[in-house]
Amino acid sequence: MQYTVVGVRFKKAGKIYYFDPGDLQLEPGDGVIVETARGVEYGLTVSGPLEVEEKEVVAPLKKVIRKSGDKDWRQLVANREKEKKAYQVCLEKINAHNLPMKLVDVERTFDGNKIIFYFTADGRIDFRELVKDLASIFRTRIELRQIGVRDEAKMMGGLGCCGRELCCCTWLSDFASVSIRMAKEQNLSLNPTKISGICGRLMCCLKYENETYENAREKFPETGKGVITPDGEGKVVGFNIFKDSVSIELKESKIVKDYQCEEVHLKTGGNKNNEKQQECVEQVDEERL
Repeated sequence: MQYTVVGVRFKKAGKIYYFDPGDLQLEPGDGVIVETARGVEYGLTVSGPLEVEEKEVVAPLKKVIRKSGDKDWRQLVANREKEKKAYQVCLEKINAHNLPMKLVDVERTFDGNKIIFYFTADGRIDFRELVKDLASIFRTRIELRQIGVRDEAKMMGGLGCCGRELCCCTWLSDFASVSIRMAKEQNLSLNPTKISGICGRLMCCLKYENETYENAREKFPETGKGVITPDGEGKVVGFNIFKDSVSIELKESKIVKDYQCEEVHLKTGGNKNNEKQQECVEQVDEERL
């Protein structure tokens, strides 16, 4: 079964959620009013209408209430002004209660039925008295949500070491898992200050090219393997996937020299079953030796 849906995004680099457009004629870039789990919200259509499989839809599929107009836009602008005031009020109350937390952002739902305060902290915070104070001031539902440092960077924005605006706040909707192994695969410096983003975590861009590096490494012999070169026997001490070359420490002279991949052959007893390595490294039998 297929559904006709439109993709709606509520934040600049946020996730895309599917809604039923009904009889509305919507195009990417149109503002819409929809009902979400948090209440009535304003969003932007970014895709569709399009047909998707049932497994891609979170049931029940909610309908778009209406296409936004000038009145909705004025309400959205008014909400942004109220968010700024709520931010200042919350800061004052945090200081009054002497809570060890950092307020990051404030978000007011389109219908004004809830205000969400995002904060970071080293551990769990008892903010019950703070919620009571905020509820008595704003007379609406209050939610305090603790977020991580990566989410903080996504909300606040900034420039990366590349000089460009952060990926997470411009187009990256989901955070991928990044490990130190990816930096090792790409032969990068393991200095934390050089491979970490402004959030203090490993840079998301380490993930982008990792698969390419992994595929490229498969055709090179493993470090430490014995090989035959035009200059005699040696062992692999490194390689350069961009130059398609292998660094070999020669057995006799102990000199490290670079060779093109096709010039190097594994010694007998090498990894005979590894067909991927044979794309670059041909095995040599006893007769050839």
